[in-house]
This record gives sequence, structure tokens and C-alpha cells, in this order.
Amino acid sequence: MSNEILPQLVYSLSEQNRFYKQAAAFVLRAVAKHSPPLAQAVVDSGALDALVQCLEEFDPGVKESAAWALGYIAGHNADLASVVVEAGAVPLLVLCVQEPELSLKRIAASSLSDIAKHSPELAQAVVDAGAVAYLAPLVVSPDAKLKRQVCAALGQVAKHSVDLAETVVEAEVFPAILACLKDVDGFVRKHAATAIREVAKHTPELAQLIVSNGGVAALVDFVEESEGNNRLPGIMALGYIGAFSETLATAVIASDGIAPLYNALSEEPEDHVKSASAWSLGQIGRHTPDHAKAISDAGALGRLVAVGASRRASDDLRSKCARSLRFIIEKLTDLRALDRTLQEPGLPPEVCKFVVHQISKVLPNDPQGRHDFVASGGLAACQALDARSGSALKEYVDVIKSCYPEEIVRYYSPTYGTELLEKLEVTA
Repeated sequence: MSNEILPQLVYSLSEQNRFYKQAAAFVLRAVAKHSPPLAQAVVDSGALDALVQCLEEFDPGVKESAAWALGYIAGHNADLASVVVEAGAVPLLVLCVQEPELSLKRIAASSLSDIAKHSPELAQAVVDAGAVAYLAPLVVSPDAKLKRQVCAALGQVAKHSVDLAETVVEAEVFPAILACLKDVDGFVRKHAATAIREVAKHTPELAQLIVSNGGVAALVDFVEESEGNNRLPGIMALGYIGAFSETLATAVIASDGIAPLYNALSEEPEDHVKSASAWSLGQIGRHTPDHAKAISDAGALGRLVAVGASRRASDDLRSKCARSLRFIIEKLTDLRALDRTLQEPGLPPEVCKFVVHQISKVLPNDPQGRHDFVASGGLAACQALDARSGSALKEYVDVIKSCYPEEIVRYYSPTYGTELLEKLEVTA
């Protein structure tokens, strides 16, 4: 760049033969890929018009090199992507997707993805050029590398708004894209899950469409069979689907969706994957007592407490675990589950307050539960809490104590043993 080679390359792009053009576009790509300032230098040298003209060449190798360079320029930020769009590259990239050469299709799809990812306006420019209609049928291509780029591009378009997501759905990518979750190629599986997540997150109707096409079972299998970062889009897709309504959350539970989320929360070393799992469990369990009980029966409450209490846990993970516990506990009416959670070691004080509050609502209406609550040590645990006078926690503990005769309350109070010893000393 400092030797002013770029302007010479651009000048000769229009003059030389196809081999030279391909090599020159390759050099421009190699410069542009490193950073936004270098990409901007390529733009400032007047390369865009020359590269766009190369997309109209007969030779597929020239088109491929030009498409690659344009993709690297557009990938850096929205401003550079806008310049690429204004240069007229998008309709020609869409034409490249329709070419028979596989490698050209891949690069064109990748470049469209790099343009669409930045903003709704840029994604709309890709849609307006008719890209989705030509990309969507390629999700069933036998070529794994092409499927990677196509799924990525569809996800980048769908993520920005409901209208753009509906455009992707209307191109009939479902149920074909669900088959990509079983693909032998790991990147195809991950990009397909990402595209499904980006559609699912917008509205209950779009989430329902995924469920109706068998998407939940496919996502559950995907999360079970994946690990690490690859799991993340599947975990979040299940959370988005489960968040919208009781019916959709029930669909996730019915497809055995809780177990792989629990496993990810337990096994994954990365905090951000655990955070996503904790969030998804909270979204599924927040609707009704039945949903909350399903989460509790899977043992997830204890795991959420343990993960959130870990000294190695990030602030985000602690907060996600605490919020999910709150959502689930506020709906939970199973006294045994509440009792177990209350006695979990490391239960955060703010979560403890929600548990005691919920117990104070459930206990007065459950005669058998009152007996079990004493026998399990729950009443003693409540009385051992640091409930200061005038606090909400003290009110909840007092409601729980009012469910029992005074002698039982006294017997299970933390000071009962000391009082007995004092009586012994007096009689002695």
C-alpha cells in the first residue's frame, strides 16, 4: 500500500487479460481482509468499480476473485458494506449464485452474507436483489461448503427483523433446513441452527412454524449431539421457542428438551454456553406450575444454584442463574422441590427470599406438605435464616411459622437446644 501499488493494480484491471484480472483481484482481497483501514484504502484506490466490472466477466475464476474481494471489504463494517452495495455489486453477486460453478456459488453466498449481517437496510438490499429466492433451494445442495455459506447468509438476513425473517420462511427453507442439523459437516449444522434461531426469536407465529415442521425435536437432537460453541445456537433457539407461550414451552418439554439443556449447564466449560442454558431453562419454566415442575423434576434447580454459586462463575452466569431460578420458583407449587431448593448449599440470598415467599404461599394449603416440611428440616432451615425485623423475608418466615403450633415452632428454632441447657443449669 505504501508503495502505491494499489492504484496501478486497479488501473490495469480493465486493461489486462483474465489471468491478470484474477491475480489482481486476489491481491486486492489479500490487502482488504486485514482491517477496515486497509479495506478503505482499497476502496479509495478506486477498486470497487473495477471489481464490480469483473463480476460481469465471462471467466468464473475472475468472478470468484472479485466476489471474494468484495466480500472481504463488506465484511468489516456497515459503512464499507454500504459502499459495496452502492457500487452495484449485489445484483451481480446474486447472478453469481446462479452460476453452475460450485466455488463461485460459495463465494457469492459468503459475500452476500458479509453484506447482510450489518444492518436491516443492508439485509433488505440483499433481499431486494432477489438473493433469498436463489439461496433457499441450495440448503439441500450435496456440497457441504456451499450449504455452510447459504445457511449463514439466510441467518444474517433473518436476524434483523420480523419482515426479513418472514421473507426467509416464505422462500420455503422449512423443513429442508432442519435436515442440515443432521449434516456430517459440523459447520453446516452450526450455521443451520443459527439460521433457525434467528427465525425463531422474532414472533410466536414464526416459532410455531418451526415447531409444526418438527423443528423442536431436531434442535433437541442437535444440542444433545453437539458440544462447545456449536451447541450455542441450538440452546438459544429452544429458549426463544419456549419463551413465547405455554404451548410452545410444552412442545419443548414434550420433546425431552430439558435434559440436553441441563447437560450443557452441567458439562460445558465455557460460561457463555452455561449462561445460555440457564436462560433457556428459565424461559421454559416461567409459564405455569406444570412447566416449573418439569424443570424441577429434571434436577435443574439444584444445578442452577450450584453453577451460580461457583466462585469461578462470571457475573453474567450468576445473574442468568439467579433470574432463571426466580422465574421458575415464582411458578413452582411443588413443596418438596421448594424445600430441596431452600436447603441447597450456596443458595444466593436474593433467590432464598423468593423460595421462602413461595413456600409461604403454598404451605397454608397443603396439610400433608406441612408435616413433610418439618420432617425434612425445612422449618428449621427457615428459622435459621437471617430474617431481620421489618424485612420481607421476616414476614414470609412468620407466615410459615403461623402454620404450626407454637411448641413445634419452638422445638425447631435454632435457640431451642440452648434454652433446654439453661433450664438444666437452673434446676441443678
